[in-house]
Amino acid sequence: MTLPLRSKEMLLAIDIGNTNVTFGVFDGENLLATWRMATDVDKMPDEYAIAMLSMLSHRNLAPSNVTGIAMCSTVPPLNTIFEEMFQRYFDITPLIVSPGVKTGVRIRMDNPREVGPDRIANTAAAHHLYEGPVIVVDVGTATTFDVVSSEGNFIGGAIATGLGTAAEALFQRAAALPRIELVAPKRAIGTSTIMAMQSGIVFGYVGLVEGIVARIQQELGEKAVVVATGGYADIIARETSVIDSMNPNITLIGLRLIYLMNA
Repeated sequence: MTLPLRSKEMLLAIDIGNTNVTFGVFDGENLLATWRMATDVDKMPDEYAIAMLSMLSHRNLAPSNVTGIAMCSTVPPLNTIFEEMFQRYFDITPLIVSPGVKTGVRIRMDNPREVGPDRIANTAAAHHLYEGPVIVVDVGTATTFDVVSSEGNFIGGAIATGLGTAAEALFQRAAALPRIELVAPKRAIGTSTIMAMQSGIVFGYVGLVEGIVARIQQELGEKAVVVATGGYADIIARETSVIDSMNPNITLIGLRLIYLMNA
């Protein structure tokens, strides 16, 4: 199904996560550019506007170029902040993925309202891009596994802590352990505390991803395409063969599709 924007329309898609705010500008189906900034619940609308407008200006884009905005958020306190910013600086009311918005996704969960809007956007994009079934592994603040059926339904998944969350917990709770850079060491047997922590966290999460994907595939009874996304996805994808595709922009693509369904 093709859902192109009209040629002169530009869509700003924004994903507000617990660690980062990711946004990009679409010109029709073409994603012109993406940016990322740290999530900060204490920032005011004007502060977010200064950062966002500066990033847009580097690509010679202005608020007047943007004709629509689609947004999903897992940080409810920031919804009002961003709505106010978009109204003040873009003169646009954003479409926010929430109950009542058309998504094209049937949620086969005990309580559909528990499913995060970013996971709904992932599901919409996964079905559009890869058909199905699909497992979207989103490796961010949390590591989530979104299972999409051949019909495009969200049928469930799994949630674990993220790599950065785990590393920070070790640093905070174990007095003798340092804060580390999250990279894969050359060997699983660490010959220093830092290498041992990198091995345990990175290779540990590789094992987690491989194990949960294998269990999901077994329960599905058919081969699903495994798509990785999120800030730490590349670290995991380099160390395992279970990832079929890397798509760092799948949430933004899903937001575009949902926007078009509601236009």
